[in-house]
Amino acid sequence: MEKQTWSPHPYLSGNFAPIKQTRRLTRCTHVGNIPEELAGGQYVRNGGNPITNDDLGRDAHWFDGDGMLTGVLFRRGGKGRDIEPEFVNQYILTDVYLNAKDNCNLKWPILPSIATLVGASLLTIITVALRTLTLVLLSRLPGSKRAMKKISVANTGVLYHDGRALATCESGPPLRFQLPSLETVGWYNGRRAENEGHLDNEAGFGGDGLMRCMKEWTTGHPRVDPITKELVSFHAVFMKPFVYYSVVPPTMSSAKRSSRGPMFNIPITGVSLPKMMHDFGVSTGHTVIMDLPLSLDPMNSIRGKPVVSYDPTETSRYGVFPRYEPDKIQWYETNPCVVFHTANCWDTISESSEGETHVHLLVCRLTSASVVYSAGAIVPPVSKPVPPEYVEEEQCRLYYYSFPFSNGEINKTLTIRHQWALSAIPFEFPTTSPSHSMSAARYIYGCSTGAISYGPALGKAAKIDYLAKIDAETLIARGIAHPPQQIKGCVDTRNVDEVMQNTDDKDPVKLFRMPRGWFAQEPRFVPRGNAETEDDGWLLTYVFDESQLNAKGECSKDAISELWIINARNMRDIVARVKLPQRVPYGLHGAWFSEDEIARQRPFEAVRRETSKEEVDTSNPLSIIRDSIERWIG
Repeated sequence: MEKQTWSPHPYLSGNFAPIKQTRRLTRCTHVGNIPEELAGGQYVRNGGNPITNDDLGRDAHWFDGDGMLTGVLFRRGGKGRDIEPEFVNQYILTDVYLNAKDNCNLKWPILPSIATLVGASLLTIITVALRTLTLVLLSRLPGSKRAMKKISVANTGVLYHDGRALATCESGPPLRFQLPSLETVGWYNGRRAENEGHLDNEAGFGGDGLMRCMKEWTTGHPRVDPITKELVSFHAVFMKPFVYYSVVPPTMSSAKRSSRGPMFNIPITGVSLPKMMHDFGVSTGHTVIMDLPLSLDPMNSIRGKPVVSYDPTETSRYGVFPRYEPDKIQWYETNPCVVFHTANCWDTISESSEGETHVHLLVCRLTSASVVYSAGAIVPPVSKPVPPEYVEEEQCRLYYYSFPFSNGEINKTLTIRHQWALSAIPFEFPTTSPSHSMSAARYIYGCSTGAISYGPALGKAAKIDYLAKIDAETLIARGIAHPPQQIKGCVDTRNVDEVMQNTDDKDPVKLFRMPRGWFAQEPRFVPRGNAETEDDGWLLTYVFDESQLNAKGECSKDAISELWIINARNMRDIVARVKLPQRVPYGLHGAWFSEDEIARQRPFEAVRRETSKEEVDTSNPLSIIRDSIERWIG
């Protein structure tokens, strides 16, 4: 597979380039009126920001990098004073970061890039895997700043559960951090977090035994039920059964107590190979696991395929089961696709005498894995011949599935009732009103682009120049009344330009166009207090003006970003712009943390911190050996 030849790398340059400066809470200026509902709350976004970044010609991918949290706290002003926004950004102090920080022996990041796993030869993959394993083992010897017991960089998402703010990445368990300072507390195993004291000695994610270090790997997108406050997650691993499942009820006295105890690492049957599973669907009553033809399998190298490999001749499979009964899973098969993010999942019961249950799922459906390659500046492999019924144009759209679920059809492959796109515009990074998730939410917000899809031209990076609002309820009703072609059909076939030409306030597809040269990131919806409608609230998103780039496309040291607060109802008005003291690189997923959630955080005894040079044991002979080997392998 051909590697990129562009310099600089599109995802290591411009506003994708990592930043070096971190700040404690710093007051910001703003224009416009900050809504009162934001007072006391904090918006936080996660993303990769590699600490080891000297070799700009290395393999690199947008999904790589040490986790960095970037937040804006809306501090309440004193009596009669306005809300005062404050900016803060901090690295997440994972084992990997603490070992790599100021480590002059390292020429490249400790962990192999996803670009390497996607496009490198078998020999290269073996070499980088042995290097990583050696560095992990060396970290346990005297002279190391931190033993690497977990390999997660915690760079994907953030969420709040049971008095804890958590950062996620599927190569490890969640990691607790503190609001609003964004300091790292410690790894969370589903029962307790490191540095919280001896609250519970029972096993959590991963259980006990030799496979614990792999079984604790937790999806980057766990779901928290807005009613029961249960944390629902899955764990994708390299060994059979390849997927495990956990449900963690809240335990704080202020939470609605569940009559059920926690479920940890319940095996999910029916998955035949290790897959790159990033997200899933969770409704109030059911869970949907996606077994798609994008594998993440170290054994692929022996088969002559990349570790991360997409097979367009295989089917996509969706496993649906009641939340507390994964043994009742039912599988549904359809055309191949890639789904990194689900937008919502909900249940309905038909009005027929039989009362059939339907599980509905909205996803951002890609018709190929091109984004996996383009995000690493890699030429995609030549695709094998695909059956005509599987051929689809390159696209990423908000897509609807309806699964008829029957409790009497266990382990039988069933038929999907509806499966088609709601809109033809490109659509990714979805969000909805948090209180309406897991139910039939009407509106889905997300990111779009004036390009045809999110697969940019090779050597260039995908950027967000539109924010989108889709009335899913209206478009699903249209699709049921006038069904488009199953699988390949679309309810609203207009492109971005055609949508922008429509001025009807009742248009089910609305777009907020960024000013020329400005680009946004994933938005998050925050509702208005006593909202009149589901969409009565605001979208929060970091934005960047690329006129700050120089002739080489690089950011100056004084480049800055802004946080925009946009009216989510009319998708036109910017109600406030917070000017940040530095730029925020284009990143991944964020969340809104309310004033009440910040106040109700659990106590802890300490936070993680960096080890100073004076604290490192360099007198032990093993320290000298460790240092020499580490310097040799880089």
